[in-house]
Amino acid sequence: MSTLPSRIDIIEVGPREGFQYEGIGRPDAITVAEKLRLIDALGKTGVKTIQIASFVHPKIVPQMADAEPVLAGLTPIPGIAYTGIYLNDSGIKRALACPNLTMVADLVLSASEAFSLRNQKRDRAGDTDAGRAMASVYRAHGFKVTIGNIMAAFGCNFEGPVPLSRVLERAAVLQEIAEETGGTLELLNLADTMGWADPAQIIATVQAVREKFPHTRISLHLHDTRGLAIANVYAALTAGVDRFETAIGGLGGCPFAGIAGAAGNVATEEVALLCRRLGIETGLDLDALMAATKIAEEVVGHKLASRLANAGLPDGAATPQKVIES
Repeated sequence: MSTLPSRIDIIEVGPREGFQYEGIGRPDAITVAEKLRLIDALGKTGVKTIQIASFVHPKIVPQMADAEPVLAGLTPIPGIAYTGIYLNDSGIKRALACPNLTMVADLVLSASEAFSLRNQKRDRAGDTDAGRAMASVYRAHGFKVTIGNIMAAFGCNFEGPVPLSRVLERAAVLQEIAEETGGTLELLNLADTMGWADPAQIIATVQAVREKFPHTRISLHLHDTRGLAIANVYAALTAGVDRFETAIGGLGGCPFAGIAGAAGNVATEEVALLCRRLGIETGLDLDALMAATKIAEEVVGHKLASRLANAGLPDGAATPQKVIES
């Protein structure tokens, strides 16, 4: 017996992951002003968290070198958290110095050693050591780690299928490090970084994680690389998942995934429409999302992958349908 959640939280990651991917090979093509234009539009959609920057080394990801100017130029909207990501202790220190940023004391590990080596130049042990180094910086600044992220949690283009046991092992490490800071793993975000997941795998993984960590909220970050992202969202909803990271227009992709031109994250507006039709509250305005999608396309200079953006809202889209229980 499964019951769909009555409400979910949607975290918008387009300005970070989208621009990180769109800027490959042309880091100056999207200006700070254009990034701020999209962030401002997203602030009018009802979304409560917008991920807008990545504090990574500018020589490795030059398209994110403007993290500080973007945050400095931001006009914050009350009630919205503007967040970023940081994959090492130096990234945290940069983030701490930025105005308008909501610091999130989280850690990121990879379930795939091959991906970690390619993405961050460290093996599994090095990944764990880096997590502890980040935790030490958090602790020194008065933060307790409460959120963990696992990249490549469902499969890897370089390693192949990722066993569920590896995901659970990485989650246990995250819990251990969180406890070392005086915190606990309140939220675990599982990322299908390279688009390997299918609905059955989503349900099995959620159930296994929930069984081992019953007090940890589960979140999903899904890529549409192989066209299954929205199906995976529905499967997750039937398993009770109530938090998703999405990108306006389907922006994004992974620069280190090894697939040129891969589709990005599951589109925010498509998830919002799915939930509206299922009677699940998101707090998002579909018309405002569609307007933001058009701005995103103008900023990047091409059509995005979102089928809803291309087709438009159907008649009756604003009408919730009966919640399905099975």
